[in-house]
Amino acid sequence: YFTDEIRRELSASLGDEELFTGGLTIRATVDPDLQTVAARALRDGLEKYDRELGVYRGPAAQIDPAGFDPSDEASWRAALAGASVPRDIDGWHPAVILEIGESSARIGIEGVEEDEDGHFLSFSDAKWARLRGENGRLREAQGADDMWDVGDVVQVRAITADGAFERWSYRQVPAIQGGFMAMDTMTGRVLAMQGGFSYQSSVFNRATQALRQPGSSFKPFVYAAALDNGYSPATIVVDAPIEVATGAGIWRPTNSSDKFYGPAPIRTGLEQSRNLMTVRIAQDVGMDVVAEYAERFNVYKDMPELLSYSLGAGETTLYEMVAAYAMFANGGLRVEPTLVDRVQDRYGRTIYRHDRRECENCTADRLSAAAQPFLRSNAERIMDPITAYQITSMLQGAVSRGTSRAAVGSLGLNLAGKTGTTNDAKDVWYVGYSPRIAAGCYMGYDNPRPLGKSAFGGTLCAPIFAEFIKVALAGQGPVTFPVPPGGRFISIDRHSGQRLPDGATGANVQVEYIKDGQETVVGGYGQTVDGGWKIGADVPLYDGVPAQNIERVQVRGQSRALPKNPSLGSISSGGLY
Repeated sequence: YFTDEIRRELSASLGDEELFTGGLTIRATVDPDLQTVAARALRDGLEKYDRELGVYRGPAAQIDPAGFDPSDEASWRAALAGASVPRDIDGWHPAVILEIGESSARIGIEGVEEDEDGHFLSFSDAKWARLRGENGRLREAQGADDMWDVGDVVQVRAITADGAFERWSYRQVPAIQGGFMAMDTMTGRVLAMQGGFSYQSSVFNRATQALRQPGSSFKPFVYAAALDNGYSPATIVVDAPIEVATGAGIWRPTNSSDKFYGPAPIRTGLEQSRNLMTVRIAQDVGMDVVAEYAERFNVYKDMPELLSYSLGAGETTLYEMVAAYAMFANGGLRVEPTLVDRVQDRYGRTIYRHDRRECENCTADRLSAAAQPFLRSNAERIMDPITAYQITSMLQGAVSRGTSRAAVGSLGLNLAGKTGTTNDAKDVWYVGYSPRIAAGCYMGYDNPRPLGKSAFGGTLCAPIFAEFIKVALAGQGPVTFPVPPGGRFISIDRHSGQRLPDGATGANVQVEYIKDGQETVVGGYGQTVDGGWKIGADVPLYDGVPAQNIERVQVRGQSRALPKNPSLGSISSGGLY
């Protein structure tokens, strides 16, 4: 996937003739070790989902039994070599069914020598894969002869225990697909890219070519627009029902949990992926401003000013999303992702170089006469560095208290990240970062369809990110993001946004970094946002509000009360609900 994407990009910029006949030397940005980790992590995640579905999709290929002799090794090896099956999956081997017994099948395995007794694939190992009957219903296979026929080509993997071979295990290429990408947040160098389960199975690169809805992973750009336009991390936003008249009827967005939580600081809205708070923020800031931010970060080229886009309804690529998150990580500087460091022609002349910075004081004839080298950054600033730090702090909260707590927060690396899950879980995402590495994962069917009720970005993609990042950051402790000048730290109550004395401690205390001159004290100086929708009077903000003053709302024909003490609520994945 990585090299094919390089070919695609250079073919477009240099032309096929120069690319293939120019004797070029191309220096790629890939880190081979991280590429191996990324490919393995994505494949493991896709295969895990597929095995949990428990559906058998038939053999990888079929060989006419009349075309080979099962007892003649040379015969079946020649037939198997001609089978069109993927051979680029680490640890997997194509195998042909030679003979079927009562509880197992004798197999011939490509690249593995025959032993005296032969190799066998136990039916009990493949029993998890249910057969689909003519009526479309799934049923358990009754035996090896019910699942396989002689001549079927399958994939197998050796299972070992303490380094010793134990058995051959059945494997199948999943129907679900996905992509993974990791890049350096300062230089844009793409360190790893995997565009699917197997390149030989499908060359379509889902990291760069698949246009999918990012769901809640888009929300940080809405919050960034708000923070750059008068909001602070302690701004109170009301989580209450919303109705929007559209040409297609009334749009009633809801939270993933189908609950309403009352007023809360915007930190809570991003950490817990609250859809209604996000829509109110987008309405208050203006979708024209949100669209400008999305385009500034290259998430979209020309984003429609529709409220549903604040919840990630538009389509973009994993490549663009990871690059956009990298700009949060580096403090708000534009960075262009690249797969190529340098291209030289056959004479050694550089015809392309990604890093355009000039090194001052690097031209002395002798090292002893050279001054200290100095590299001047030419990166464009696209966001206030304090806003970038605030978004990062909120996304660190999303990792430690939100939808990726179990998979990523448990690593204890102080990372920032956000899940994304769209309507009916057709697309699931996770994008996260440290100060120097941003990485992201996407999973879904190529022809979008629901992944199931238990499918979320935090359960499917976050573990893939965690598997990669713990190797990429091996040997490092918790990361620290640099604090930009021009602000100060204050303490607030995590639930109400109320100002607390400096140095306050406790589970509800949240230390926020705010811009100089920005008032964030709730009560008298605070800011409460309802997005322009009428929410009624006496909506409680803190503890101690009398029960009789609790606002009641009608939702789907039922009367519901907004809680008098807004809590974190249940963890939700957000999305387009």
